[in-house]
Amino acid sequence: MTTNLDTPRPEARMDASKIAYRQPQPFGMMSDIFLGDGLDLDADERLWIPQAEGVSFRPLVLSLSQGYYVNLLRVRKAGVLSRHRHSGPVHAFTLRGRWRYLEHDWEATPMSYAFEPPGETHTLVVPEDVGEMITLFHVTGGYVYVDPDGVALGYEDVFPNSPPPAGIIARTGSGSIG
Repeated sequence: MTTNLDTPRPEARMDASKIAYRQPQPFGMMSDIFLGDGLDLDADERLWIPQAEGVSFRPLVLSLSQGYYVNLLRVRKAGVLSRHRHSGPVHAFTLRGRWRYLEHDWEATPMSYAFEPPGETHTLVVPEDVGEMITLFHVTGGYVYVDPDGVALGYEDVFPNSPPPAGIIARTGSGSIG
């Protein structure tokens, strides 16, 4: 059998930028996560997980293998939410309502972005005139709840203290825990 090396493959005539990547992805890589309604702030109430009175969250990514999570935090009460110190970086995108930290002179409003560096301690407050605040947080590492003098009161991170309730991922529509 003779092969003509001068005959191009059919796709060689195509613009290479329009050809999908053909090689396998790296071994052990997390799967992609796509949530078409990930930023639907008025989505099905079952997607929100109660955390405390007037406080709930909607997980978008819970990455145990990489030690971070992305969620929507919803607060429907005014006042101090928590005082805490982060061990890793945090990115916050305010989508609805307003909030601030007692330690800073800025206020997060819709369309604003805040970066919280590792090691920072702050006290999150939702103003009295705000009926609902929703912020997307990307949190790497954990955080320590502290008193005003920095004495540790508790700790939280992406790693659950117990297995998540059966069906939580299916119920919330979040990406996989991986």
